[in-house]
Amino acid sequence: MVGATTIDGAAFDADALAGRPTVAWFWAPWCVICRGEAPDVVDVVSRYSDRVNFVGVAGRGEAAEMREFVADTDTSSFIHLDDSSGEIWASYEIFAQPAFAFITDDGRLETFTGSLGADELAAIVDQLLDA
Repeated sequence: MVGATTIDGAAFDADALAGRPTVAWFWAPWCVICRGEAPDVVDVVSRYSDRVNFVGVAGRGEAAEMREFVADTDTSSFIHLDDSSGEIWASYEIFAQPAFAFITDDGRLETFTGSLGADELAAIVDQLLDA
C-alpha cells in the first residue's frame, strides 16, 4: 500500500497503519457481492475502528465508479484506495473480489477470498486483536 492514493486522489500514508492490526477489504465498483456485504463491513468498522485499521482497496474500475460505490454503499467511514492499476491486489495475491487481507500489528498476513458476513468478519477481527 506504499505509494498508494485514495479514490479521491490524495496520497495515502501507509505508515499510519503501523502498530495496530489492519483489515484490507478488496472490492470492485461493479461487484454485486461487494455491494451486498458493504453494510456488514460498515457494521464491523463501527465496532472496531478504535482498535483496528480498516482500508478499502478498490480495483477493476475507474476512480469515478469507485467514488460512486462508496457513496451508494455508505462506506465512507474508512479510507478507500484506488488500485485501478491492480498493483496492490497483485502484491497481496488477490485475484478475485470480494477478498480480505488480515494483517497483525507485527505484520503477519492472512488473506481470504469471498464474502464475509458481519459475525464472521467480527470473529476474525477478534482473532487479530488476540494475535
